[in-house]
Amino acid sequence: MTGELPRLCFLTGTLNAMAGAERMTATIANMLAEQGYPVSILSLWDPASCFALHPAVTHETVFAQRPSFKRAYAATVAGIRRHVRTHNIDVLVQVDTMLALFALPATLGLGTRHIAWEHCHFGEDLGKPARGFARRLAARYCKAIVVLTERDRTRWMEALRPRSAVVCIPNPLPFAMPAQPAPRTGKIVLAVGRLVAAKGFDVLLRAWSTVSRLEPEWQLMIVGEGEERAALEALRDQLGLCDRVTMPGVSSDVTTAYEQASVFCLSSRYEGFGLVLIEAMAFGLPIVSTDCETGPQELLAAGQDALIVPKDDPEALALNLVRIIRHPHEADCLGKAAREKAKTYSQERLAQQWKTLLAGG
Repeated sequence: MTGELPRLCFLTGTLNAMAGAERMTATIANMLAEQGYPVSILSLWDPASCFALHPAVTHETVFAQRPSFKRAYAATVAGIRRHVRTHNIDVLVQVDTMLALFALPATLGLGTRHIAWEHCHFGEDLGKPARGFARRLAARYCKAIVVLTERDRTRWMEALRPRSAVVCIPNPLPFAMPAQPAPRTGKIVLAVGRLVAAKGFDVLLRAWSTVSRLEPEWQLMIVGEGEERAALEALRDQLGLCDRVTMPGVSSDVTTAYEQASVFCLSSRYEGFGLVLIEAMAFGLPIVSTDCETGPQELLAAGQDALIVPKDDPEALALNLVRIIRHPHEADCLGKAAREKAKTYSQERLAQQWKTLLAGG
């Protein structure tokens, strides 16, 4: 121990991915390092990071490149154990409950406290059937489970009746609250996220086919990268939207995109949390969002700070985007309310919740 603060290690797959869990790992690690905690990050593979780290945060890896974890299971467990012993880690935060499969056996006999940090909602296994077993392990042997929404906390409690404490700590805004809202002078609707099926960008493109006919001066910007890029570009071209939709890829400074936009749209089929909603809210953007069970349902209040539409419904999405575009007063009211709510997700407030958890013994 250093003083009264425990030595922390965040165990993650990689930091070299522009995705929410990786971004939050860097954000929370930086926040706690700023508060004086000794913090390290252990990635299973790839020494690179897409996100800046506080000078006091050390970043090490078990493997230089991603291995087959079935073949490299023993080496993975040994690598985690070596890091924990070398750095005298008191608390090991697993950034994904799947990592319990490695982290728990790696620390047998070391007295390490475990916190499993779940980033997807309880009803989703992200294509990994072993996730259910990993969750049961975490629920039995971890000191605490951190989930992102109260709805997910309820599901954990009802389904697993865990010995572990299950604590809801939302993701914080990953940047300082903007001093001013976005000017909202450009005719741009913004969407941000990985180009994967879960984000529903195919639905958004079909909706935009309608919006662009009714509001031809408006542009759709989809910021992100992923495996669905080719399919989405083909759909965009098929719908005749080449000059109405831009897909610039990922950006290390996504705040510029929020500053350029006048409306934000989330078209997801499901979300673990929906960090991009908090980001858009901080810039005072009026939001049109699908009604995901976790994330939007908890973050947004329909008609107060956002318009909510059913999932997989391009007609409803188009109708509400046009409504926002054509009713600037309503858009202003939604944006102002959203910006006020975003203040509750400040780094200072959420850092205190993490500190309370870590002080729990």
